[in-house]
Amino acid sequence: MATKILASSSHSFENECKEIHESRGRWNHLIQALVTRTQLECRRIRETYKDMYGEDLITLLQKSSLRNQPGVSPKTCAALSLWMLHPHERDAIVAREALLQDNDTNHQALVEIFVGRKSSHIALIKQAYLSKYKTQLDQDIINIEPPHPYQKILVALSTSHKAHQADVNQHTAKCDARRLYETGEGSPGAIDEGTVLEIFTKRSIPHLKLTFSCYKHIYGHDYTKSITDVNSGEFEDALKKVVKCICNPPNYYVKILFASIKGMTADRGAITRVMVSRSETEMDEIQRVFKEKYGIELRETICNSIPSGDYRDFLLALANKTV
Repeated sequence: MATKILASSSHSFENECKEIHESRGRWNHLIQALVTRTQLECRRIRETYKDMYGEDLITLLQKSSLRNQPGVSPKTCAALSLWMLHPHERDAIVAREALLQDNDTNHQALVEIFVGRKSSHIALIKQAYLSKYKTQLDQDIINIEPPHPYQKILVALSTSHKAHQADVNQHTAKCDARRLYETGEGSPGAIDEGTVLEIFTKRSIPHLKLTFSCYKHIYGHDYTKSITDVNSGEFEDALKKVVKCICNPPNYYVKILFASIKGMTADRGAITRVMVSRSETEMDEIQRVFKEKYGIELRETICNSIPSGDYRDFLLALANKTV
């Protein structure tokens, strides 16, 4: 069935939906077929199926997962559901799950959203979050308990998406770099949190990236090194990870993937989150950096560390995508 779906050239997706409907109960075939589609094609298949049969494919997947039907794992259903959603709807769900995680807020997942998305996308995420959960994302971040340094940075980044202009300015970036130096390694004691948060609040992500580039050009080393060299605390540790995500996203995501695949982190959802969100933007670069850093292909690492089954097949299909 998967082969037939893939072979169809119809842009209406009616034939695909008919085959999916007729193969109810054999969801492993559906998984193999949809994961090779683009996210846009999956969303169109979902919409067409709903029009034809009055049922939502994501809801059907979730129901089959709860019934423990053969060939379907809850983890795969959750991953495929994220894959089929609009990106802003997916990020709203990821943000909510990050905030409601059992033991501690998943600040890392929230950072990836606010650093890795355009301001127009952030606005859509907040709308989707409000519509689905009847609460404001910004307010939920402010209300995080217990308070954490990540919280201050996330609030600043969220504010920046509402206030900044998309343009970057070389002169302003150099001035910001000098301010970071003067209130950081250029002065005794810890980093001045107020200055950092002010800059994060007022500047766009592209501008911050230019600022950190200017910092390295002026002072001869990365800003993250200056963070390490000062009296490091929780704020500095959080700031360093955020800056790394801003400056070199592929390297940041490669480290997250490796730790998650190898079971070296409590962030068990990181594999799905990163693979789904980056598969159609920078998967080629992530694979290149992964091989360069660890001496092994991402696909091979997945095969060696993830048990065989539909979930591993899903991850491998994403890893095989080219941008």
